[in-house]
Amino acid sequence: MTAPATEDRAPELVPLNAVFATDFVQILVPVTSANTMTEVAAAVAHHVEGKRVRALPYPKVVIHNGRRLPAGLTVAEAGIAPLDHIAVEYDVPEETP
Repeated sequence: MTAPATEDRAPELVPLNAVFATDFVQILVPVTSANTMTEVAAAVAHHVEGKRVRALPYPKVVIHNGRRLPAGLTVAEAGIAPLDHIAVEYDVPEETP
C-alpha cells in the first residue's frame, strides 16, 4: 500500500520560528502546510508590523534556508518542516539610476 499523495491529504499544522524584517524577537507562528508564502508572510507580519517594526508599503517575501520563496508556493511544496526557521523581509525594489 502506498502513502496518499500530498494533494489528497488535509492541511497539517506547521509551527514556524520566524523573524520579521528588522525585528529583534523570534516568534512562533502557526501556519498550515497548504498556506502560500503570501499567507505565511502575512501571518508573521501580523504579530510585528506596526508594533515593533514600522509598516512599509512593499510586498513581503519569505526566506527559508537562504532561498527567497515564490509567493504562490505552499509550505508543503517549499519543503518547510515544523519548527524550521524563516525570515520575512520587505521586497524593496532596487532603485534604477
